[in-house]
Amino acid sequence: MYARCGELARARKVFDEISDRDLVSWNSMISGYSKMGYASEAVGLFWKMREEGFVPDEMTLVSLLGACGDLGYLSLGMWMEGFVMKHKMELNSFIGSALIGMYGKCGDLVSARRVFDGMHGKDVVTWNAMVTGSYAKMMEIDPIRYAQNGMSDEAIKLFHGMKGAGVNPDKITLVGVLSACASIGALDLGKWIDTYASQRGLQHNIFVSTALVDMYAKCGSLDDAHRVFENMPVKNEVSWNAMISALAFHGRPQEALSLFEHMSTEGRDACPNDVTFVGVLSACVHAGLVDEGWRYFDLMNSSYGLTPKIEHYSCMVDLLARAGQLYEAWDFIAKMPEKPDEIILGALLGACQKCKNLDVGERVMQLLLQMEPSNSGNYVISSKIYANSRRWDDSAKMRVLMRQRGVNKTPGCSWIEIEAELHEFLAGDDLLYHSIEIHQVFELLNVEMKREGYIPKVDQ
Repeated sequence: MYARCGELARARKVFDEISDRDLVSWNSMISGYSKMGYASEAVGLFWKMREEGFVPDEMTLVSLLGACGDLGYLSLGMWMEGFVMKHKMELNSFIGSALIGMYGKCGDLVSARRVFDGMHGKDVVTWNAMVTGSYAKMMEIDPIRYAQNGMSDEAIKLFHGMKGAGVNPDKITLVGVLSACASIGALDLGKWIDTYASQRGLQHNIFVSTALVDMYAKCGSLDDAHRVFENMPVKNEVSWNAMISALAFHGRPQEALSLFEHMSTEGRDACPNDVTFVGVLSACVHAGLVDEGWRYFDLMNSSYGLTPKIEHYSCMVDLLARAGQLYEAWDFIAKMPEKPDEIILGALLGACQKCKNLDVGERVMQLLLQMEPSNSGNYVISSKIYANSRRWDDSAKMRVLMRQRGVNKTPGCSWIEIEAELHEFLAGDDLLYHSIEIHQVFELLNVEMKREGYIPKVDQ
């Protein structure tokens, strides 16, 4: 009872006072630790249980596999799969889904798929474990496993397979697949899910609605994102953050800032958090509002007690750099409480190229080439900075250094969706083998871009 109510200290006190513990007692305590996020304690208690001669059952393994996934303990998870096989335990929905979730969280998608393919009579829990990597609590939906590993298209194929098998997607499925749609711009499937959610009465579920807002925004359909957001009967911090970020990244910064003010005064249960301020500062970046950016940055701590993180410092550096205040940006980096990451330095290096500032550019180059020696973009931009200053020898040296270190330029990648099927393209691809319909799409895009006056920046 104590464990289920989150009173783990009291639960452990009662557990320690039990003189003759049985397997149910051990399982209750291990499960409590695992579900409440105390994964290390769950694993430690499991080993103590083994030392006292108890043999784990299905409940023990399900709880412990969740803890292994949270900790990234792949070897222990593999040991538990071996235990299941050795003792000829049934690979049912609970154990199978726990194994899939563990392997997914540990990044071993091959093993996750192997377990999934070996299961018979898969239910919605099993499919969700594979598609989203999470089957446990709705309040703790994990990021989609395939999306985390750059395989959102595979998650979408699994979703279609789930429908083909006659298994009805639930709210957990929808959130996971919407995340995949958002990451690769699968708007048509996202719209299908929107319709499906309405038909199933899930459109007002706060997690589904928030995922729809995020998907529509990232797929470029801001009006639909705003429609879903406005129709939500209840909004939490994630919902507000999704809409604020959507407006910011779609070039509507004033609306984003206005929505933040509305959240601050009328958000009821939703209070701005560190993610909110990433969206707010991003809005300032897009609008070039340097003074406003400083105000919101200071507001984090003074009004909300939030300590700025690396993402907020990154926004401020980007804001200053885009405004041409490169020396101010460099001084700001020097005063940061932690070392700058490659995102912060990359933003400043790009601004140095645009402003033709070799002085700050060289300082940033040295740090970036040490931090990311395999990132082709750093060499290319550095070479262009030297070329802009007519230092041709140094520009050539950057290209030579890149080749000497075996660094290859990463090709650009994009997707288009035709009749619910996604097609991936890399820069330099031979398109001869692709269908006539795809060529027609490319021609249409080319005509539309020319009509809008777009001129390719081949020197960038």
